[in-house]
Amino acid sequence: DILGVTSGTCVGAILAIILSCRILETQLIALVFGLASVCFTLKIAGKNDGRSMVYLVLAGTIASSLFNAVGSLLKYTADPQDKLPEITYWLMGALTAVRLDDLHFAMDPILLGLIPLFFLRWRLNLLTISEAEARSMGVNTKLLRLAVIVCATLATAASVSISGMIGWVGLVIPHICRLLVGQNTRLLLPCSMLLGASFLMLVDDLARCLTTSEIPLGILTALVGAPLFLYLIVKGGARDAA
Repeated sequence: DILGVTSGTCVGAILAIILSCRILETQLIALVFGLASVCFTLKIAGKNDGRSMVYLVLAGTIASSLFNAVGSLLKYTADPQDKLPEITYWLMGALTAVRLDDLHFAMDPILLGLIPLFFLRWRLNLLTISEAEARSMGVNTKLLRLAVIVCATLATAASVSISGMIGWVGLVIPHICRLLVGQNTRLLLPCSMLLGASFLMLVDDLARCLTTSEIPLGILTALVGAPLFLYLIVKGGARDAA
């Protein structure tokens, strides 16, 4: 969300649905648009290397707003009887329509993203110190940051391309894992991977069992994630005040 991956992926999927593309084509177009949105974000942020992190967040906000506007325009032009309901359901996020072929399509980019991140996880701690200190340890923080962004983008865009928008998992779960294992990314990253997957499976089970018709996952994750994140913020603020 911060880098605009989700918004770009959704625009690609909406366009593919309007064009009546097949499932695999829809996923491929969504993946390409997700990667393109991050390239756009990095291009904007690259103009201000001196304050790269601040401008990276701002550039991601710009990219998200732009792609959201394009997505709204596409929805406005979609057939309200046929295409619009399909687009709306896809944007709410669900695993109902995911089949084994979809997993085969998404597996490669997801693994290409997660495996390098897993082996680089101990180096991510160096992104919290100054660039000069990291360079003295033989680590190029700019290259490391770029590698992390590319890997995270691949995994995120591939996931969104087959499931739609399922928010709050990537925002809330890492904060919960920080309470469990601390700030060290050597432990934090695998804990986030496992707990995030487990949380999504639990929410998917609830979505299938609570009512006679399955509730879209994006609704449930927002209902659970937003209050939980608010609790973490309040608890963190109280701890800092103490």
